[in-house]
Amino acid sequence: MPELTPAPPLSEASLTTGGVARRLGVSPTTVRSWERRYGIGPAERESGHHRRWSPADVAVLEAMCRLTARGVPPGEAARIALGAGRQGTDQEAPADRPAPGGSNALPVGPLRPECRGLARAAVRLDTAEVSLVLRQVVDELGPVTAWTEVMVPALRAAGRKWAAEGERYVEVEHLLSWHVSTALRRVADRPGKAPQGPSVLLAGMPGELHTLPLEAVAAGLAVRELPYRMFGPAVPPDALLEAVRRTGPTAVMVWSQARPTADLALARRAAGTTWGGRGARSRPVVLTAGPGWAGTRPAPGILRPRDLAGALDRIEQLLTG
Repeated sequence: MPELTPAPPLSEASLTTGGVARRLGVSPTTVRSWERRYGIGPAERESGHHRRWSPADVAVLEAMCRLTARGVPPGEAARIALGAGRQGTDQEAPADRPAPGGSNALPVGPLRPECRGLARAAVRLDTAEVSLVLRQVVDELGPVTAWTEVMVPALRAAGRKWAAEGERYVEVEHLLSWHVSTALRRVADRPGKAPQGPSVLLAGMPGELHTLPLEAVAAGLAVRELPYRMFGPAVPPDALLEAVRRTGPTAVMVWSQARPTADLALARRAAGTTWGGRGARSRPVVLTAGPGWAGTRPAPGILRPRDLAGALDRIEQLLTG
C-alpha cells in the first residue's frame, strides 16, 4: 500500500485541493465536483497556478460536509454553506490552531449516506458531528436499523483501516466506538417505569472486552419495553452463574467476538443453572451471540441467533411466553 502523506496544518497559508480533501476525509474528485457543480471553490485564484483554498474557503467545505452527512441534498447543502460563508457564520480557524483533521476517508462502500457522513466525520475527529449524526440516525431509524446499517459498517471500516495502517487510525476507531456507545446507551438507559416480569441477562464471555453489540441489544430491548440486566464485558464464569441464580432470567445472552472467548462448556453450565422452589424449578434459555460462536454445535437449551433483529424477536417470544 502506498505511503499516505499526512494532512498539512490549516493556517493562514492556503491549501491545495488535495490537501483540503485529506483534511476533510473526502476524495479530491468530490471537492472538484462540488466546485464544478455548485460553485464551492476558492474565492481567489492566481492565473497559471493550482487552486489554493484559504481557511474561509475550507470553512465553507466543512459546512458542506456537515450538511451532506445529515442527508441534505448536495445542491441545497451548497446553497446553505455558501450563504453561511458570505454572512460569516462559519468562522475561520485561528492561524495558530489547526482545525480537526484526518487523512484518507474510511472505505465504507455503497452504503447509506448517513454511514458515509459518519465515517467522514470520524476521520476528521469531528466529535460534534459524529455525535449529531449518531443521534439523528438513532432517532430517525431506531437503534436496530441504525446499528446494522450505519454504525456497524462505519466501525468495520475503521477496524479495517486500523489493521491496514497499524496504529495510525486507532484514534478514529476509539472515538467512533465511544460515541456509538453513548448513542446506544441514551436509548437503553431511557428513564421511565421499568417493565415488570421476567428479564434477560446480557453478558460478555470471560475475557471478552467487545460489548457494543450487547449495548445495541439493550437499546433494542428498551424500545420494545422488555426488561434486561446488563453485566458488561468479561464476566468471570462464577460471577455469570451466580448472576443467573440470583436473578432467575428467562434468557441469557452471552457475547463472544472471537473464537478464544467462546466457552461452550460455560454456556451449557449457564443453560443448566436452576432456581426456584422444589416442584417449580426453572432454567434459562441461553443465546450464544457473536462471531466467536461460529462453528459450535447446538446444544439443549442453547440458541444461536443469526442477527440482531432475530435475536430481539426470539427474546421477546421467550419473555412474553
